[in-house]
Amino acid sequence: MTEQKGFPTIAKTQAVIYLAVIVVLAILPIFIKSPYTYHIFILTFVYIIATSSLRTLAISGQVSMAHAGFMSIGAYTSAVLARYLGWSPWLSMPVGALATMLVAVLVGFPFSRVRAIYFSMVSLFFGIGILSINSIFGKYTGHINGMIGIPPLFVGSRMQYYFFFLGLMVFCLIILWRFETCRIGICLKAIDQSHEVAASVGISETKFRVLAMGVSCFVVGLAGAAYAHYNMVISYSSFNLIASIDMLVYMLIGGIGSFAGPIIGTAVLFIIPELFRQLKEYTPFLYAGILLLVVFVMPNGLVGLMDQIRDLVKKEK
Repeated sequence: MTEQKGFPTIAKTQAVIYLAVIVVLAILPIFIKSPYTYHIFILTFVYIIATSSLRTLAISGQVSMAHAGFMSIGAYTSAVLARYLGWSPWLSMPVGALATMLVAVLVGFPFSRVRAIYFSMVSLFFGIGILSINSIFGKYTGHINGMIGIPPLFVGSRMQYYFFFLGLMVFCLIILWRFETCRIGICLKAIDQSHEVAASVGISETKFRVLAMGVSCFVVGLAGAAYAHYNMVISYSSFNLIASIDMLVYMLIGGIGSFAGPIIGTAVLFIIPELFRQLKEYTPFLYAGILLLVVFVMPNGLVGLMDQIRDLVKKEK
């Protein structure tokens, strides 16, 4: 009975914390004076969306190395529709997200039975293939120099983009949260624990993993499309293997076992380089050091460390 009463309390506490963070972020522009600071926050919001969507796949035991590639599908689809066909970005963005989801579902069927490291390897080659396909259409995507002249969402200050991406982040996180906590998310976690046991009780591994691919890639495609219209310039380097690895590192450092993990991991790893901007060339070594620390000392990530500290405080009381 104690555990049953505890769950609603935990959920309410988390909801209050999330709401408080959103309120703080909403009033933060009062104190922001620099366009560069806005830019860093906007990029943080974009990568929180992308990394959180990656975790939606990870809860079923699928670690994708092609997530930046899927992000590029949304970005390039929306950018091409807006720039060459004259579509409104507000229409081309959801179409870009739907195109990403369609590709994910199509490749999801043959990929759904591939597990663990083998899925990561297959997705790695697929991500490289996506960028290769983009290069074939270089006439529209700008080849190696990138695509320029992408119509913006707003004509004005970056504050408008700040609030737009804050709202987009909240919207996407709500979608992912609802997906994870509904029956589908529970089935995905059951598949991760034991696909044999899950199959024995009628849970279709293919069906649920394809659903996870679709939802995850819709969200990351939407983030990519929005980023394209914010930056107004996109190139292959924005969606290469390094970008996919970055998302994976953010998720692992934050903690893959918690919904808040990717959020905290991304925020921390975007803030730390800014604090040590003078040592930017050493950032990869800093990331490597933090990742090793997490692997050997904090296997549950920063969220797990926070839980341990909270438990210690409770014991002291």
